[in-house]
Amino acid sequence: MIIWIASYPKSGNTWVRSFLTAYYFCDNGIFDINKLNLIEDYPNKQFFKEKVKQGEIHKHWETSQKDICDQKKVKFLKTHNSLITAFGNDFTKPEYTLGVIYIIRDPRNVITSVKNHNDLENYDEALKFMQDENKVLDDYPHLKNYAKTNIVNSWRINYRSWLNNKTLRKVIIRYEDMVKNPSQTFEKLVVFVNTLMRFDNKIDQNKLKNAIDTTNFKSLQNIENEGKFGENVYSLKDNRKIKFFYQGPENNWKKNLDESMIKKMNEYYENDLKFFQYES
Repeated sequence: MIIWIASYPKSGNTWVRSFLTAYYFCDNGIFDINKLNLIEDYPNKQFFKEKVKQGEIHKHWETSQKDICDQKKVKFLKTHNSLITAFGNDFTKPEYTLGVIYIIRDPRNVITSVKNHNDLENYDEALKFMQDENKVLDDYPHLKNYAKTNIVNSWRINYRSWLNNKTLRKVIIRYEDMVKNPSQTFEKLVVFVNTLMRFDNKIDQNKLKNAIDTTNFKSLQNIENEGKFGENVYSLKDNRKIKFFYQGPENNWKKNLDESMIKKMNEYYENDLKFFQYES
């Protein structure tokens, strides 16, 4: 069955994925970037028996996830897809899903990362991106790899789709808590995963510490700077490699956004900010 690591883009999904790789797949919890691919990105072409046509990713969700579950193993999968039903096809079902890890991040910090990652001209474009209720992301258009199509919708629809589901076991992780209280937050994550997998063994504190230390933002940024991180995207404007691990914990909406954008986002996301107890 599948344990989903789900989030809206640029919310800390790769950080959580790296931590889980370190704790569950690396010796003594010391992160090995070469093992990151043990937690794959879904959807993607390796999961599908047939070529995915444009606009038809929904036709392949169920058969591919059934194939995964037929292997009788627990598999972590990263996704940015919303938990939606498209043309009668559910993104996933309880019989395929063991549990969900959902990562949420303050939208006022998400916007800076979205702007950078998608090489957008300004914050107004980035906000339009985040508020697009029908937003679909696929691989670069010229590659025509529609197997990587993620129906992400808007930031709000994305998180609500997962959190409002009452049938799947889930844990909600705030990006900000990973920054401020990493030991407590990642221990909570391990407890959740161990419970799902019915592991009787207690948390290995040394392994936990190593996994936290070797996957913190600075460590991951150093791996990228050394050219060992292979999941960068490139600007379509000038084919420039875009920095994946951009600002991380230094991403501060109070410094990055002008008063007009702060006011606009605070008004639009007022109820969301209150729900997640984010400072207004």
